Order: sequence, then structure tokens, then C-alpha cells
Amino acid sequence: MAYMDFGISTFVTDEGVRPDVLGRALEERGFDSLFLAEHSHIPVSRESPYPGGGDLPRVYYRTLDPFLALTAAAAVTTRLLLGTGIALLPQRDLIHTAKEVATLDLLSGGRVAFGVGVGWNREEMRNHGTDPRTRGALIDEQLAALKAIWTQDQAEFHGEHVDFDPIYSWPKPVQSPHPPIFVGGESPAALTRLVTYGDAWLPRANTSADELIRVRGVLAERGRTDIPFTIFGARSSAGELDGYARANVERVTFLLKTAPEDEETADDEHDPEGSTLAFERGQLVAQIERSQARVIEIDIALERIALGTYGICERCGSQIGPDRLDVLPAARLCITCANTRDQSRQW
Repeated sequence: MAYMDFGISTFVTDEGVRPDVLGRALEERGFDSLFLAEHSHIPVSRESPYPGGGDLPRVYYRTLDPFLALTAAAAVTTRLLLGTGIALLPQRDLIHTAKEVATLDLLSGGRVAFGVGVGWNREEMRNHGTDPRTRGALIDEQLAALKAIWTQDQAEFHGEHVDFDPIYSWPKPVQSPHPPIFVGGESPAALTRLVTYGDAWLPRANTSADELIRVRGVLAERGRTDIPFTIFGARSSAGELDGYARANVERVTFLLKTAPEDEETADDEHDPEGSTLAFERGQLVAQIERSQARVIEIDIALERIALGTYGICERCGSQIGPDRLDVLPAARLCITCANTRDQSRQW
């Protein structure tokens, strides 16, 4: 049974808690990482359908720049891993991005996890001069070029989509040879990108345990048994976490709803979609601490599985033991009772 780390994934916005306040709160509560989403803007046309279905949530319109937000979090923490989940690399200037990532890695003492993906909002891409049809080929060349900039004093790259003559670019990242590249996406193209350029996989929470296990096998067949998995945006239900444990996932990041820092609720007067994500500070803290409690519960379960000391489910009396991985997320409950309990909770 592999050890599992726990972090938080979220949207940091101008209406929510400041990233320095959030980062400090997470580190104090034992979370190992913070992964932030990115959108430079949202086109008014809204032609591309939201992958989650329905109206585009308010937070997408109001995200802060992830590298600046993570720098604020870095300034008040010492251990917290600082991740992008995901940086939309095909929409970014490559050389500026190389410097931003390296600078954050330097200022944080080597704590950057560089999560990348191709994105889904085609109008947003076009506004950056990116052709959505070639974004996959573009990001592949960008990743190769970034590695050259980070690891060579005089870097150059000549491809179909990325082309520059020798350049100097400092600082170099603290992490060697460079910050780990977390590849987002679950498509065949994303998995090929992971094998070729990635250091870790960042699948979304709706990826099933069976698919995670299948991908493990695919990576092994391609000689990449060294790739750890980090789940982005998990809900803390017993069933989900059990599946991640079966798939030997190394890290799970729980999705934290965006909430304002002060005790007043957010004003939805300018909400373009007519919705609101107004949560009081007390509710934000409660969200964090519920996730913290779940982590403690899982740690207890891991220890008991290792020691073979489970025994009897406290609720229904059924036999549970180290051979029953379905009990993992709930310290002394079988999976049926754990799921029944979770359905009555607001996580």
C-alpha cells in the first residue's frame, strides 16, 4: 500500500480568500500542496460549452494569475507544494513562462509543481493567437523548449510551432533538472505527452479507479513506471478515495470551493451568469477542516490496514480486515456504512 499525500485544488479569485491566507491555513493543517486553476479571460461569446455542463461557474471569470498567487502563498509557507492545475501553456508566451516558473521555484526554495494542459475554451485560445486545432502539437514543442531553457545556459529550439535562436535566460530553477511537469488530461494524446515529457500525471477526479489502473499498465509498457499520480479536484467521498487507494494514487487534492476571506458574503451584482459563490469565512474554514479531518481518518485507516487491526465495523458489525481495501477511507466502517454516512454530509 503506497503512502498517499493530500492537498487542495481551487480557484483563487478577486472575490475569495487571499492566496497567502489560504496557503498559510493549508500548511498549518497539514496539507502538502495547493494547485491553482488558470484562465486569462473568458470571451463574452461563450461558444465553447463548459465541460462540466450547464452555466460556466462564476470563478472562471475571476481567477487571479496563478504564478503571482502562488508567489504570495510561497512567501508565508515553507513546505507547501505550489502547483498549477492547470497552466494553459498553449495560450502563454513560452519564454516569459519559463522565467515565471523558474522565478517561483527560486523564491519558494524549489517547491513548484508545473501542471499543464491544452485547455478547452477555443475562443480563449484564439484571442491569444493560438489555433485550437494545433494546440496539442504546440504544447509538445513548448514542453521540449522549456526543458532546454531551464537546463542550458544557451538554449535554442527549432520546431514547427516554436522556433528561437540561442538565448540566455536566468534564473534557472532550483529543482534539478527542472520543476516536475504534471501533465493534465486523460486523452490518448495527453497520455502520449505524459510518457514523452511528463514527470507526473494530473487526471481529473472523474477518472475511474479502473482507468487509473489501466493507465498504470500503459505507462509500464512504455517504460515509465516512475510517474506518480495526483488527482485534481476530488470530492472526499469514501468510495472515491477507496478507488484512488486501489490504484495506488500518490496524492489526492480535494476541491475547495472559492470563498471570501472576510465574514461578509460576496456581492453577485456583476455576476455575468447570474449565480453566486458567496460563502462566509466560517464556512471556508469549515471546508478546510472537514478535508483535514478526512485526511486524519485516512491516515488512521492506512495504519490499521498495515497492522491488520481492523476487526468489526462499528455500525453494522460486519467483518473487515487488511484484505478489504474498501474500508480504507473510513477509520472503522465498512464501505457500505461509510458511503451511507458520507451521503448525509456536506463535504
